[in-house]
Amino acid sequence: MTTKPLTGRVALVAGATRGAGRQIAIQLGAAGATVYATGRSSRTAGRSELDRPETIEETAELVTAAGGTGIAVRVDHLVPEQVRDLVARIDAEQSRLDVLVNDVWGADPLITWEKPVWEQPLDAGFRTLRLAVDTHVVTSHFALPLLIRRPGGLVVEIGDGTREYNDAHYRLSVFYDLAKTCVNRLAFTQAHELEPHGGTAVALTPGWIRSEFMLEHFGVTEANWRDGAATDPHFLISETPAFVGRAVAALAADPDRARWNGRSTSSGELARVYGFTDVDGSRPDAFRYLDEVVHGGRQADAADYR
Repeated sequence: MTTKPLTGRVALVAGATRGAGRQIAIQLGAAGATVYATGRSSRTAGRSELDRPETIEETAELVTAAGGTGIAVRVDHLVPEQVRDLVARIDAEQSRLDVLVNDVWGADPLITWEKPVWEQPLDAGFRTLRLAVDTHVVTSHFALPLLIRRPGGLVVEIGDGTREYNDAHYRLSVFYDLAKTCVNRLAFTQAHELEPHGGTAVALTPGWIRSEFMLEHFGVTEANWRDGAATDPHFLISETPAFVGRAVAALAADPDRARWNGRSTSSGELARVYGFTDVDGSRPDAFRYLDEVVHGGRQADAADYR
C-alpha cells in the first residue's frame, strides 16, 4: 500500500468553510494530512454575516471522506484570543503544524466595483481590509511559532491575482485592489522571516474559480457550468476550487518547496510544474489567458488555455 505524501502532516486551513478554502482542505486530506478547518459558519453556532449554508463541519467531513482527518473548529480570525486558543489546541493535540493556509476572505458583499475612492463607503471598505488582511496577520502571529519548530513548514497566502498581474492592472476597487496586493506582500515578507527557520511562504492565486457563490451568480451548476458563457464568454477559462486545492497539496508534498519561497504563483502555473489537473482533466491557465487574450488582444479561445 502506497503511503500518501502528506501522511503525518498537520495543516491549518483558515477560512475553510467554502470555495477555495474548502477544497484546499479536502485536497490536503486526500494527500493524507490532518486538517484543521476553520471558519465562522457552523451547524451548532449559526452562520456568519454571509448567511450561506456551507459549514466548517461539512468541510471536515469531506476531508475525512477524502482520506485525511478533518477537524472543524469555529474561529473568528479577527479575534486574537480565538486564534491563540486554536493554535494552543493544535499544539496540545498534534505537537506540530506543517502547513498554514491563510484563506480568510468573506468580503464579497462589501465590495463596490468601478467607483473611485471618493465614492466608496468607508465602513465597508475598511471592513474589507480587516477581513482580508488583519485576519491573515493575526493567524500568522499565533501559528508561526508552532510551524517553525520543525524545518520545512509551509505558509500559503491565498489571494486573487499574481503579484505581476496585480502590479499591472487596476482591480476595479481601491479596497479590493489594496486587499489583494497586501496578501501577496504578506507572503513576501513572511518568506524573509521564515527562511532562517527552514520555512517557505508562497502567494497563490486561483484563476476564475467556480465557487458555490460564482455558480449561483451565473445561474448554473457544476454539471452545466459552460452555460455561463452565455453571460460572459470568458467564463470558459474558469476552474473548480479543487484545482487550487491540488496546487496547495502539490506544494506541501514537494521536498524542494523552498524554491518557491517569496514567490507569487497561480494554480495554472503550478499545474504545469507539478502535472496535476482540474477534475475534468484540464489545466486552465486563467492569468496567462487574461494577459494574452483579454488584455493583450490575441485572437484565441479559452480552450487553447485549458
